[in-house]
Amino acid sequence: MNHPRMPRMPLPKYHQIYLVLREQLDEGRFAEGLPGELALVAQFGVARVTVRRALEQLAAEGLIARNPGRRTRALPPTAAAGVGGHDGEATGRANLRGLLENLVTMGLRTSVKVIDVATITASSQVADALKLNPGDPVQKAVRVRSTREGPLSHITTYVPGDIARRFGRRELAKKPILMLLEESGVKVGRAHQTITARLADNVLAQHLEVAVGSALLAVRRLVYDDAERPVQWLHGFYRPDRYTYEMQLSRVGGIDAKVWVSQDVSAQFN
Repeated sequence: MNHPRMPRMPLPKYHQIYLVLREQLDEGRFAEGLPGELALVAQFGVARVTVRRALEQLAAEGLIARNPGRRTRALPPTAAAGVGGHDGEATGRANLRGLLENLVTMGLRTSVKVIDVATITASSQVADALKLNPGDPVQKAVRVRSTREGPLSHITTYVPGDIARRFGRRELAKKPILMLLEESGVKVGRAHQTITARLADNVLAQHLEVAVGSALLAVRRLVYDDAERPVQWLHGFYRPDRYTYEMQLSRVGGIDAKVWVSQDVSAQFN
């Protein structure tokens, strides 16, 4: 059995596992409970004591609850981060002339593999982002985009069911989702996104052909129509060696101002 490779980096293995699991907890992947210690040992290819130390650190931070004889469960976050809130320089709004047009162009210049498309019931997190009721139908689509050099990004999108019924797996394999939204009658208005650094778990590592624990660019993008209705919530993971995010900034205010405003936003693959 081939185990996911741990990256060569100056972090103890238990801490690498802790970081990967913490990110998965933040994404709500363990609603039914975390895998057992032996399953994690097999997943990461490490000793049980290493997995146990990672779990102990998560428990010490109040992220999980460990009860003997019971499945380890995730604890609710003490303060949920706002999806569309204003988080200073870590977030930004993109207009159609900049980022969104560029993303459509990039979509047309890359190949896409549709991993999965399904209509699911919206979780509380998805419902909150798309301004739906928990349990409302949404389309969840998972795709991997590639260039000639190999995989570029792993993208998961959530679209309200009444919009997504107009396209499915076949259409998603042929066109960027922003084009499909427009063809479905949606007039895309703006997008709000955050970009952070994340570590690849075993699933992302396999799809993007990197080692488990490798650094990725993590993008969350909420797209609105021209009436300010959320029409798409995207979770994207990009290989930083094949993807570049570029923003031109200009200074505003007086000589003492420390504020920079985006003039244009673009994203490109290498």
